[in-house]
Amino acid sequence: MPIPTSARPWLGRAMPFSLELTDDPVFTHRLRIPAAGEGDWITLTVLGDPSKAPLRPMLRLLRAGRPDDEFLLPGVTEGAAHWLGYLPAGLREIRLAAGPGLRLDRVGLRTQASVFTECLFKRPRRFPAALYTFLRRDERRFRDILRGSCAVTALARYAAWAAARAGPPAETPDLTAGPLRILIPAGGGEGAGLARTLASLRAQTHPGWEALVLHAAGGRHVPNDDPRVAQRPFAPDETLADLVEASDAILPLSPGDALRPEALARLGARLHARSDLDLVYADALDPDGRPRLKPDWSPDLALATAYVGRPALYSARLLLRAGGSAADAPALVGALAIATASARAVEHVPQVLCDLGAPAAAPSAEEVGRVLAAIASPAIAEAREGGVLLRWPLPDPAPLVSVVIPSRDRIDLIARVCRGVLQETGYAALELIIVDNGSTDPAVLAHYEALRRDDRVRIVPHPEPFNFSAMVNAGVAAAAGEVVVLLNNDVAVLAAGWLEAMVRQACRPEVGAVGAKLLYGDGRLQHAGVVVGLGGRAGHSLRRRPAGSPGRLGQLRVAHEVSAVTAACLAVRRDRYQAVGGFDAEAFPVDFNDVDFCLRLGAAGWKTVWTPEAELAHLESVSRGPAVGAARRRFEAEAARFSERWRAIIRHDPFYHPALSVTTFGEDLE
Repeated sequence: MPIPTSARPWLGRAMPFSLELTDDPVFTHRLRIPAAGEGDWITLTVLGDPSKAPLRPMLRLLRAGRPDDEFLLPGVTEGAAHWLGYLPAGLREIRLAAGPGLRLDRVGLRTQASVFTECLFKRPRRFPAALYTFLRRDERRFRDILRGSCAVTALARYAAWAAARAGPPAETPDLTAGPLRILIPAGGGEGAGLARTLASLRAQTHPGWEALVLHAAGGRHVPNDDPRVAQRPFAPDETLADLVEASDAILPLSPGDALRPEALARLGARLHARSDLDLVYADALDPDGRPRLKPDWSPDLALATAYVGRPALYSARLLLRAGGSAADAPALVGALAIATASARAVEHVPQVLCDLGAPAAAPSAEEVGRVLAAIASPAIAEAREGGVLLRWPLPDPAPLVSVVIPSRDRIDLIARVCRGVLQETGYAALELIIVDNGSTDPAVLAHYEALRRDDRVRIVPHPEPFNFSAMVNAGVAAAAGEVVVLLNNDVAVLAAGWLEAMVRQACRPEVGAVGAKLLYGDGRLQHAGVVVGLGGRAGHSLRRRPAGSPGRLGQLRVAHEVSAVTAACLAVRRDRYQAVGGFDAEAFPVDFNDVDFCLRLGAAGWKTVWTPEAELAHLESVSRGPAVGAARRRFEAEAARFSERWRAIIRHDPFYHPALSVTTFGEDLE
């Protein structure tokens, strides 16, 4: 039930507003708020159907004499979304890009004092920094500190967050297809949980379902008077195909799971909207109240962690194709895991549609190994602390790897990284290419002379104005290796196996770029993949967390798909690098070039993978320093080009849930 606005003072005082059409094909509406002006804070409430395409709304603030600001709003995953924003100096116009089925419902006005007060109570440690940057007129920093303090909610407080975003009841899809079959394997002593699950089925808005409760040996039937529910023991010779019978799709549940009333209607509508769809899954709530906010289809993550879990609706076509024994509960779980790994077309509904009766169990290496064997995968499953490693084969003979390092001066950096590559790396088939951007330091030049005595090393002069993309392209053009690794000069090797782990991934036929786990000098996490849209354009999620953080759904413990990785340490086959034209030295000479490159690989059909098996240290941008003055203006120009080229992915990174904040880097709710 929606919470009355009067109980949510953080939404501010409701203000009149109007929307006018523009001639902009993206930012289609002009937002007019007569009572708001420079220096005010506003809240926007957007309503929509959570089952529609998860495209985040966007706001563009047109400013006099300064670059326009663009902001991503939270995705609508609960019926409503709220956004807190600051109206800056020189504001001329506000434009809105909504999206399919979304509408602006409310505009609220807040005072500067109210936002500072909320920061003081919610995040008191951030209040001094917010006040200091405000007094220094550092608009961008004080705005971001206050938004990160007031506009986000920790995952542990999901229930309150969701209640404050409950919108009006969405229209329930009308399904005319055949029945959906619910499979519930039940053991002894699970009567209370089973009763809860059956009660949730009877409350479904879609009545076209039938349930089959499969009891383990010695299990007892529970009282039931619903003719749609059947109960019987497992059959020793039964297969998954036998359980399909005349149904269009199967949804497995465990005793204690409770579907939300609209779950079957939402999942069934999505499955039946595409004739080729094999599987559709949604988010769930763990018994501790924390949400399992899943990414869109991520095959490697699904194999290693079984994150798809429940609720998931499998097409009959997929189950008949996958087959497998369903003689008992473990066999059924294994057959469904094989079906999941066999799926070709998969969709995700980014909405919590099930309250789990028990936490989802992660698979063992043995279970993953059986799935890999069933789908004829060349990978081998190996147990790792907290997860499963998928070890992909290394070609025989091992391919030559060209490590390309752009650099200028800084003997402390270039000497360390060269030592790491040439002396501390276990992979033997490598060459080192240093693209030198006009070094003048005598110590560096002497170091180069010493390096030239190693047949594996080449120095490629590049005495042009600094253009990182052009330097990388020059290095790759000089490379002889089948695999190219781009490596920053401020990276340090921590373990000998880093390069082999990246090459194993890069040699997979479906993989484009491969990224590494990078740590700051103090051991905290610096890079675990790039989220497109984070910070407005692209950023590193979970930055500055402890190195051993498991991440959401345990994903930081296993290799998995991401939208992009940093070029500080990036592996790619040379032919794939060339196929997409390498780095774009004209549009992105310094920033966003690596993200743009990965997205172009993705558009060409090659996915990007991040692996924790390659772990290195990275002193981020230590050799360049922060962007100020002309460098800042150059950054803003590249950022604008990146936004124009990749706005669709900025609005929805498929591997980052639309309910998660793009304001902070810690996977909070917004």
